[in-house]
This record gives sequence, C-alpha cells and structure tokens, in this order.
Amino acid sequence: MVSSETGSSTESAAVLDRDGVRLTVDDAVATVTLTNSAKRNAQSPALWRALAEAGRLLPGTVRVVVLRGEGKSFSAGLDRQAFTPEGFDGEPSFLDMARGPEAELDATIAEYQEAFTWWRRSDIVTVAAVQGHAIGAGFQLALACDLRVVADDVQFAMRETSLGLVPDLGGTHPLVSLVGYARALEICATGRFVHADEATRTGLANLAVPGAELDAAVRDLVAAVVAAARDAVVETKALLQGAAGRSYDDQRGAERAAQGRRLRDLAGLGD
Repeated sequence: MVSSETGSSTESAAVLDRDGVRLTVDDAVATVTLTNSAKRNAQSPALWRALAEAGRLLPGTVRVVVLRGEGKSFSAGLDRQAFTPEGFDGEPSFLDMARGPEAELDATIAEYQEAFTWWRRSDIVTVAAVQGHAIGAGFQLALACDLRVVADDVQFAMRETSLGLVPDLGGTHPLVSLVGYARALEICATGRFVHADEATRTGLANLAVPGAELDAAVRDLVAAVVAAARDAVVETKALLQGAAGRSYDDQRGAERAAQGRRLRDLAGLGD
C-alpha cells in the first residue's frame, strides 16, 4: 500500500513523533511532517528541537527528505505564545530571554537555527511540499530545503519586521540567492504575500500545481532524484552549493576534481 505523502509504504514506522514533528523513513526516502494542523503548524522551541533531532536520526540509506505540513497550512510561523509573559510551559519566554545575558541569547538563537540548517547537507536532497500559509518561520523552513514544490494556494510571507524583528532562522541567505537582494528586501520589509505564480517566476518554487496534485508532483520529483546515481548527485549538489563563493576558474577546478573522483570510482579505483 502506498502513502499519499511521498509514495512510501504506509507501514513505515515513525522514527520520531513528538512536539508537532513526525519523521518516517522508507529506505531512501524520509518524510518530516509538521503535525499540529489545529494551530496551522505554528512553531515553537520544542518543535525546533524535534526538527533538529529528526536531522540527527536520519539513517545513512536516506537520499531524499520530504518536508510537509498537515492540514491547510504548511506553517503559519512562530506561535505568538512565545511573546507572552508566560511563554511556553517549561520554556523561557522570548521577553525573558531578551532580558538575560547577551551571550546566552546568542547561544539560544543558534540552538533554534539548528532546526533549519541540516536540510542543506550535501548527502541528501530536501524537498518542501508547501500548501497554504508559509509565513515567517514557516517561510524560512521552506527556504531551508533545496527544492520547493507548491500548491496553487501557497502564500509565502516574511512578517518578522511587523513584529519589530528580523528573519533569523537561516532564511535570508537562500532568499537573496533565489530572488536577488532588491526583491528579497522588498519582500521582507513589506511583509507582503508571495503567491504561486510569482514564486515560480522568481525561483522561489521549482513547480506550482493544483493542491490536489501536490503529493503526486512531489512523488514524481523524488522518484527522479532517487533514480540518479547517488554519488553523482552528492558531488553535483556540493559543486552547485559552492559555486557562488568561487571564481569561474576555481569552479572549473572544483568540477575537475569532482569528475576525477567520479571517474576513479566508476573505474573501481575509489577509496
């Protein structure tokens, strides 16, 4: 029996299922699902720790990770309870954090960022399946992935400035890389919505489809990635990730080195 989520077996056991995050693994494909649809998958420090743990728990067999959200929204962003005096149970409120030592505040934000960083690992390809709202932290989580397939009802928005904050969960770098500085600044400063047509036109999304076709489109993309030779995809991803920081000549050198490794491996001369 095949799941509508990723094409994986419905019998796949959950490797992790807590704090609004569920990780399931079926051989080469893992699925990370945000499961608190009642709150439109609003995010919290507990959810961020669970996301970071999901990255640490990935078996070595995994080649592709699909990120999705249950319900009508991918993720409506940060749970506003973080800004109340009481905060979350067992957690310091953001207001209390701000009153503490600067070094502790920096370390806490760095811990939160870990939930958004592992998606760029060169040994996996990550795909966000995004429907409905992807706001603030939700937008940044979608940006953390390598690829984004969106439903035609998607609404991206970076609303941090309306709260007197900045996007601090790793989203600024990929946003600028995808759409350029001027458009990224305008999106962040105004907090406006970016819909499916603009997302595909500007490179925020690889593909936009009707909502009913989102799961099938993601399955097709995952199958195409898995069909390619794993080591070739890993080397290619690393080349592309480093391209912006290299000169043209340096990039050609990196290509030669990577191709040399691939040819030696194919000839049975690898390490």
